[in-house]
Amino acid sequence: MNNDLKRRVAEGPLTKFQLFAVGVCVCLNMLDGFDILAMSFAASGVKTDWHLGNSQLGYLFSAGLVGMGIGSLTIAPWADRFGRRPIVLLSAAIAGLSMVGSAIAPGFVPLLALRVFTGIGIGGTIASVAVLVSEYAPDRWRSVALAIYATGYSIGAALGGVLTALAVQRFGWRSAFAIGGVLSLAVIPVGWRRLPESLDFLLTRRPESALRRVNDLLAAMGQAALRVLPEFETTIPDAQAAHGAIGLLITRTTLLAWFAFFCTMAGFYFIMSWTPRLLTAAGLSADQGLTGGILLSVGGIIGCGLYAWAASRVNARLLLTIALLTTALLISAFGLSMSNLTAALWTALFLGMIANGAMAGLYTVGPTLYPTPVRATGMGSTIGIGRFGAILAPIVSGALLDSGWTPAHLYVWFAIPYVLAALAMVGIKICGSAWDNPPVRTLDQESVNENISRFGH
Repeated sequence: MNNDLKRRVAEGPLTKFQLFAVGVCVCLNMLDGFDILAMSFAASGVKTDWHLGNSQLGYLFSAGLVGMGIGSLTIAPWADRFGRRPIVLLSAAIAGLSMVGSAIAPGFVPLLALRVFTGIGIGGTIASVAVLVSEYAPDRWRSVALAIYATGYSIGAALGGVLTALAVQRFGWRSAFAIGGVLSLAVIPVGWRRLPESLDFLLTRRPESALRRVNDLLAAMGQAALRVLPEFETTIPDAQAAHGAIGLLITRTTLLAWFAFFCTMAGFYFIMSWTPRLLTAAGLSADQGLTGGILLSVGGIIGCGLYAWAASRVNARLLLTIALLTTALLISAFGLSMSNLTAALWTALFLGMIANGAMAGLYTVGPTLYPTPVRATGMGSTIGIGRFGAILAPIVSGALLDSGWTPAHLYVWFAIPYVLAALAMVGIKICGSAWDNPPVRTLDQESVNENISRFGH
């Protein structure tokens, strides 16, 4: 039976093959972090060269996030229909080519459009690779693997910060996008050779040569081969299956998850996008502002690592709630201390640790809310909704700065979304997952194809 096979993988050891698959996913997630910080470090040069206002910078920060929302909502669902692997590779190519194009953009409007296309590629990539990590990690290591995967963002942001800080000083702001584009395209051949297709997808959708492909994956994980594909079993409750993908996704739990992602991403992308610029506006030098941005990312690497360690010992939802509330306190403290160099840099390090840990927590909790047939669609919708919070935050911040708000006021204000996200997580705990202990039913292949055809849209 299908569940027996899944249980073998879920209860089996974490093999080198699975570790390598998670490692490729971490590299792909680095694109997101690199892209965001590349735009942050390019911002001062773009503003000077093209004489832009803070509001226009806010639109550039948000353009990539608009694209990420579009990619998560529109490209990710195709992964449930055609497979995770091809959609991930296609999305990564779109992101890499768009970043290279950003390096030669002739003006504000072309750069704005290319930032959207970059985000579309990243959005299509991130939702699907989070699902792959969730599916290939054994139960014992799933929360840890997802937290390590989320660390890729911080690694990419830190790497982007160091490389672009050096490159921008010598070659100008365009070099930030050139570096990001080249590195993004370089990941594609690795993914082509090493990124596996989702085992759950092969068992559910059953594309051509599914049995051979499943056995190849099982062999790589040290599992016994199958003689025939098992009967398909679904954990979709009958009442909800009748309503198709929308009925599956719209539950109290997932609505709360969307709200938590929206609020957390609004606060997080405000921090990551504006901090180098706002530290300078608060009286620090440009180099000190860049240092603050890098420390946020360095703290993120530490924080995601600590979160990965803690996630194997503490309930993931409780850990996320604590991280959200702690971030609210630290972001307020950062706003009040940012004119003092020593206090600002130390607070930036700790803020990066906890805020990135909270983001890791979101990606740990998210995939568990959806069953296999709509898992990429579900994560895509959740991340996509969250991106709208990320989109609004930089735009609103730029407008508030132009209207006379101080950087300190902005940081205190953006503590509020983290408190609201923590309350949403408490609500999820009270409601329980829509997929906790659902009824299981076995379907014939004709019913499977009919259901998946609906879910794929």
